[in-house]
Amino acid sequence: MKYSIFKNILAVLVIVSALSCKEIIKDSSSDTSTEEKITNATKTSLGGLALYTVRDAMKEDAKATLKMVAETGYQNIEAAGYEDGKYYNMSPEDFAAYVKELRLNPISTHQSSVTLENADVEMASAKAAGFEYFVVPIPPMGLFNYDNATNTMSMTGGAENLAKILDELGEKANKAGLKLLYHNHDFEFKKDEDGIVVIDYLLENCNPELVNFQMDLFWVTKAGADPLAYFEKYPGRFKMWHVKDMDEEGKFAPVGKGTIDFGRILSEKDKSGMLYYMVEQDMTFTMEPLEAIKVSHEGIKKIGFQ
Repeated sequence: MKYSIFKNILAVLVIVSALSCKEIIKDSSSDTSTEEKITNATKTSLGGLALYTVRDAMKEDAKATLKMVAETGYQNIEAAGYEDGKYYNMSPEDFAAYVKELRLNPISTHQSSVTLENADVEMASAKAAGFEYFVVPIPPMGLFNYDNATNTMSMTGGAENLAKILDELGEKANKAGLKLLYHNHDFEFKKDEDGIVVIDYLLENCNPELVNFQMDLFWVTKAGADPLAYFEKYPGRFKMWHVKDMDEEGKFAPVGKGTIDFGRILSEKDKSGMLYYMVEQDMTFTMEPLEAIKVSHEGIKKIGFQ
């Protein structure tokens, strides 16, 4: 009787032990799976992603979202989440270490909060996080205007004032070991109240040794301008592109699912000066952002981006 009870207890212990081992193996294989996904993606990774596209997911869980970005196959990233000296609630050093672990390259950061007064601090953060380019995404220091009623953007202060600010920021960036870029929307390609096309003024008057440009291909198209005409007139000034598509209604679309002829634009990348490009989609509408970035990644491969 006692022997029978002992055998039953022993059998239970063996089963429990086996199940525990199974769970351990399961957890271990899950971790390995993530590493394998990142490793496999790295082997064929290409292109960059503007993290603004997945901003909500980054707020919810930045580390998990960055893993998904790496697993999708993106090679480079652009931040748009600097606040209180941190990137996505990580110190610049911790951010740099984490993206390195994921084999992602921190190329550029959008810093809309930059001013002449805080530039040295913000640029030191960007440098510590491993970024190469410090991007001014809108006219800084309160010069940018957005009209909710008409859904339009504009700026105050004039093109000459903006050019002087950008040159000063460019000088500070250079001292910090960074490169300054200005990112356009559509209003810079239209004449302002003084009859000046702002983007033309900036290209002609900002010091090219200190200030260059990130061309947003969607907004250039939205403004009715031709990217190739700008590459021809101002060769070498567009070091980075934002690659995002436009549907037939003029709305944002995943790359390759819209109407913009990226092949035509890509054929003149050398003339433009483009060294990096970042996929971006400001709004994804009915599609989840993390799904949209996968569609866009397939799109850039089919178009021929490398």
